[in-house]
Amino acid sequence: MKKSILKIKQIMMVLALLAGSFSSFASSHREAPLISNDPLADNTDVYAFRSPDDPNTVTIICNWIPFELPEGGPNYYNFGTNVRYEIHIKNKTTSTADDILYRFTFTQVNEDPSTFFNIRLGKQNLKNTYICEKSVNGSAFVTIVTGGIVPPNNIGPRSINSAVGLNAPSYESLMTAAIATATSGEKVFCGPVDDPFFVDLGGIFDVGNVRPEGNTTNPTIDALNRHNCHTIALKIPISLLQKDGKTAAQATSILDADYVIGVWASASRQQIKTLTSGSSSAVLSGPWVQVSRLGMPLVNEAIIPVGMKDKWNASNPANDVQYAKYFTNPELALYMDDSQFGTAVPALNALRIQARSLGSFDFRNGKPGLFNLKGSPALNGTALSEAAFGAVLLPDNMSPRAVDILPIFYTGVPNLAPYQLATGKTGGPLSAGKPFINNFLPTLGDMLRLNMAVPVTPRNDPKFSSLGIINAAVLGLTDPAYNGSTALQFIPNMDGFPNGRRLEDDVTTIELQAVSGVALAAIGLFYDDYIPGQSPVTKNLVNVLSFNSGPTKNDTTFKPAFPYVQTPWRGYDYTIKPRF
Repeated sequence: MKKSILKIKQIMMVLALLAGSFSSFASSHREAPLISNDPLADNTDVYAFRSPDDPNTVTIICNWIPFELPEGGPNYYNFGTNVRYEIHIKNKTTSTADDILYRFTFTQVNEDPSTFFNIRLGKQNLKNTYICEKSVNGSAFVTIVTGGIVPPNNIGPRSINSAVGLNAPSYESLMTAAIATATSGEKVFCGPVDDPFFVDLGGIFDVGNVRPEGNTTNPTIDALNRHNCHTIALKIPISLLQKDGKTAAQATSILDADYVIGVWASASRQQIKTLTSGSSSAVLSGPWVQVSRLGMPLVNEAIIPVGMKDKWNASNPANDVQYAKYFTNPELALYMDDSQFGTAVPALNALRIQARSLGSFDFRNGKPGLFNLKGSPALNGTALSEAAFGAVLLPDNMSPRAVDILPIFYTGVPNLAPYQLATGKTGGPLSAGKPFINNFLPTLGDMLRLNMAVPVTPRNDPKFSSLGIINAAVLGLTDPAYNGSTALQFIPNMDGFPNGRRLEDDVTTIELQAVSGVALAAIGLFYDDYIPGQSPVTKNLVNVLSFNSGPTKNDTTFKPAFPYVQTPWRGYDYTIKPRF
């Protein structure tokens, strides 16, 4: 009888775990309900940029495990051994499947199980190693790294530097030794690093109550200051990513459309986990189920509503059309509209959306935007014509941000009118202007899109800016070096977010400015206080461009060479997080 009861309990436990596995879908810095209980599988950020010291390559950095306290022992944070970590890349639109897929799986051993210390006398417990597999165009996976080394957590000087521990000359030496060269030519690093993201989470999630940098009344705080995460970093020759195997030097222009890639990351677990009484380990079985994903930053945190967050993380970007309505009428826009809740969040007062742009166009939620132009001959030859992408970008008279927010997140932005700078536009916003972005990959799904043909802005360039494409647009409109003609030329920060994402990019500020219509203003759909014939750099535009959402840079530097992310904070050196 007891055996029967035990068997029934075990069956019930398996069924419960199975049901839980179907609903355990989530992603990023604790951004969805269910993934907050599974930090080892929690994607935090994805970055993709041309390597600043080696522009013939692209670096992709995908981070997991949020809010790692450096002193969080004795069971320090590590990659999960029962998780598939995957980096997905699209370089063409002829299929919905991945064109390139990197898969990482980790193994953990205890070299000295007789001690509770993590590291002692040259031996390491909770030691991670990995294999990396690669699939191209749906082919079978090929192992390209075997026995990859994961550096230990940066516990302290006795554990890392002394003969009592690993006797390493420095922690950086362990990181350098862990950089692998794949059989297919990529450089690979997996391990703990400083979390490079910077954001005032306390303000953002207090109903948008951000504290701009420079505010002395209630100073902003980078919630990730002195926190680590675990990174998977790849440095990949552009010829391995470009759909036809071309090098960067073969691009026809700095906005060559054939060099656009889309990147996203995911983590998956097996569907069934069985626990048996008296056993210290679980038995895993069943198919692998995606429990976390991330492409563009802050999507699930600030765009997808709570009731849809877990479902969103279970979805493949190929199925993202079902979430399009959250981009065409973003919730945050309601707090930038005085006819809605614009007075409810004083911290966002500088951000207001065009309600009467050029006296005619209303981009507030539920308003027509540019829809009244649908079918007009004025749209011929533009991205908004029905012969091009009008069906997606002008879907109805109640989805105003389908014309700007949706393409930024779902398709990328094409080098077509009206998506060119207002510089040189003589026939209004629909006419041709100065090109400044082309990361168009119309897969209609959330991915971080990068045009690999765009040159690198040197990090020591005096015009380098953490505002990415926003700053490139400002320079293209106002700087005499760039605003004298409509000719295509490189403008600093054309390689910045949302054309890829550099470690330095202030994505929170950029995205809030974008919701406030700054991209519309850049292409000639100016703010309401614009007076025809006068400068478009109006008070409203200056307010938006002067706005910041809190910390504008990381709490430490970045490395000048791969993997670029900084050495993880050391647990022994823990100090109270400073306010700044």
